[in-house]
Amino acid sequence: MTIAAQLRILGDDGTSSEASRSRSLLAACLAHALHDGYTDGLYAFLPVWQAQFGLSYAGLAVMRALYYGTMGGLQLPADRALRGLSPRAALILSTVVAATGLLTMALPLGFAGLCIGLVVAGIGSSIQHPRGSMLVTDSFGASARRPLGVYNFSGDLGKAILPAGVALLLPILAWRPVLGLMAAFGVAVAIILASLAPATRITKPAGAVVAGAGRGGFGLLTIIGGLDTATRMGYLLFLPFLIHARHGGSPTVGIALALLFIGGALGKATCGWLGERLGVVGSVMLTETATALLIAATLATPLTWTLVLLPLLGIVLNGTSSVLYGTVPELSGGDTGRAFAVFYTSVIGSGGVAPILYGAVADHSSQTIGVLASAATAVLVVPLVLALRPHLRSKA
Repeated sequence: MTIAAQLRILGDDGTSSEASRSRSLLAACLAHALHDGYTDGLYAFLPVWQAQFGLSYAGLAVMRALYYGTMGGLQLPADRALRGLSPRAALILSTVVAATGLLTMALPLGFAGLCIGLVVAGIGSSIQHPRGSMLVTDSFGASARRPLGVYNFSGDLGKAILPAGVALLLPILAWRPVLGLMAAFGVAVAIILASLAPATRITKPAGAVVAGAGRGGFGLLTIIGGLDTATRMGYLLFLPFLIHARHGGSPTVGIALALLFIGGALGKATCGWLGERLGVVGSVMLTETATALLIAATLATPLTWTLVLLPLLGIVLNGTSSVLYGTVPELSGGDTGRAFAVFYTSVIGSGGVAPILYGAVADHSSQTIGVLASAATAVLVVPLVLALRPHLRSKA
């Protein structure tokens, strides 16, 4: 079934026309794809920046955290500060600010300019996540679970396409012009958003908030989400270097990232299906165990087999998040909007801090130990998700 067909059959609560709901979802998905593409596209620059600025693994992770930590730490403040803005204004603002950050990075301002640009881009992307997800929730009301899945999937499309494009351009152009092209693409998306996103706030449909089983379960869910993200971001920190160690160049790094993220996009659908059959606990236990095993396997395989394994790893590495994301309303305690902002803060903040720790481990031991540390984090999720079982309506 095509996405257009899915949009036609998504919930109908009578609060807005089918066309306006579809435009709202398309606007949220377009912004999500761009910002997630920006986020993961920066990984392709890490080997270049390490060579130019003489950075250690931990230094790269700290620099990366300027973007990722800013984006995660400002989720709640951005959500509170911009609730008065229309969806159109909020999404355009987020996109223009992020593009401005990339443009700053592209200017010949040295290492300081690069760091400032990362912070500015992180501010822009901090706006998109809470406002985009709430645009979908407010537009579809009680029928928002499926369109939220489409919104979540759109981020993976951006992760698959933009990093691959960046890696293919880097051997042709210097890294600053590539960042300039990324910024120009963001401006183009902002212009498109002006014709898609609603110009006024949407009245929240009845039934949009799902009462949950309690805050205790939600707190545990955010910890699990943070550890799941830590595993993913830790492995992504080392992946370009694993490819280079096997004599793969920048184009191969782009292919590797694309394969991983394409697998991740497939994992959204696969793990959602798996979650319906095995339940939250069973599916998360299976995917996290498989994640740890496949991460370890990529350390022992030659380049060709590593590339073969990456889509399989992407399915479990990224697919787990769809199961966790879909559980947020059940455990939200009645405030779904704030729960999403808190959950985003946890997972994004973890993604910013964890690579610093993994990088420090690698600097004081070896790259292999750093990768294995990320695999061990996935294993740690298993007993925690077992502890989550009593808080779920479905005990499976």
